[in-house]
Amino acid sequence: MKPAARMAELPPYLFLELDRLADSRRQLGRDVINLGVGDPDLATPEYVVAAMVEAVHRASNHRYPNYLGAKEFREAVARWYAKRFKVTVDASEQVVGLIGSKEGIAHLIWAMAGPGDVVLVPDPAYPVYQTQTVLAGAEVYRMPLIASRGFLPDLTAIPEHVWRKAKMLWLNYPNNPTGATAPREFLTEAVDLCRTHDVLLCHDNAYAEMTFDGYRAPSILEIPNALDVAVEFYSWSKPFNMTGWRVAAAVGNTVAVKALGLLKSHLDSGVFTAVQEAAIAALAGGPEAVFEQMNGVYARRRNVVVSGLRKAGLDLPTPKATFYLWFRVPEGMTSAEASKFFLESADTVVTPGSAYGQQGEGWLRIALTESEERLAQAVERMATALDARP
Repeated sequence: MKPAARMAELPPYLFLELDRLADSRRQLGRDVINLGVGDPDLATPEYVVAAMVEAVHRASNHRYPNYLGAKEFREAVARWYAKRFKVTVDASEQVVGLIGSKEGIAHLIWAMAGPGDVVLVPDPAYPVYQTQTVLAGAEVYRMPLIASRGFLPDLTAIPEHVWRKAKMLWLNYPNNPTGATAPREFLTEAVDLCRTHDVLLCHDNAYAEMTFDGYRAPSILEIPNALDVAVEFYSWSKPFNMTGWRVAAAVGNTVAVKALGLLKSHLDSGVFTAVQEAAIAALAGGPEAVFEQMNGVYARRRNVVVSGLRKAGLDLPTPKATFYLWFRVPEGMTSAEASKFFLESADTVVTPGSAYGQQGEGWLRIALTESEERLAQAVERMATALDARP
């Protein structure tokens, strides 16, 4: 018995392998600090948990949910976009509920691209953009994200013959893994090019609320005429520390949202209604204070790690958003070698940049998902390991 041939196109999922390596160290009695996966260690706000508890007890919520998201959920998302981004969307036509952004990203690719189509994918990037394009039978066109351009793709360098075959362009700002942000001028350029070439612009805005130093991330839908060509993914996972709850929304272009909703109706039964009610409560309950407190925590953690690794001789920028740090490997190492070195010599998991694409080679990513004390300990271990290198 063999899996389908398409499965041979998929590499092992990065974080499964990192977890395996970390567990092998723990079995040896080692105290491993895992800075690999971007999973918040902070708790979901109590008012959201309370709303969930109340909703779970309602028998009406124990039945199948609405495939596309409850009317109340979609309306709450539309209200939030009007409040947060000053963007008006039709809740019934331009919003669909998702079982987390990952699910929606994957299914939108299946809904919009297939054999003979090209999907424009950043490199490095969240691996799902590429893997699902491959599974859908479409062709990946990699757009390099390099430091000299602030980790923004050069959209004008994409050949005309590629644009003619392109169906989707993926962007993600604030960016995973680099922590980069995109100026409004770049987003405007992206919208204009996608309108010119009739390409769906897909913006993964999972880190919209995780910003520092006065920076405030925009929505792609704020750009004039973006609704003609753009769909955005907004997630509760990072801003509300709800990664395990699996709730998000796709918002934007009517054709794309309807296609995604139709495909989902054949694949899943929607988000548990009690979770949707908790997500509504999250948006309605004054989340700005939640974001401010959360971002204060991550800013302090960021400063601890940036300061410590700079003292250890590593070149480290100070990002304005996300809870990731993206930095060059120690001299003489590949990304995989550096990741293995820090695990074996410092009992600290850091993610090899090469796992995010060819352009990630030579880089590492740290997720600020441990306390300041544990981060300081990890940095000290890493610095000691670097000092002891022959």
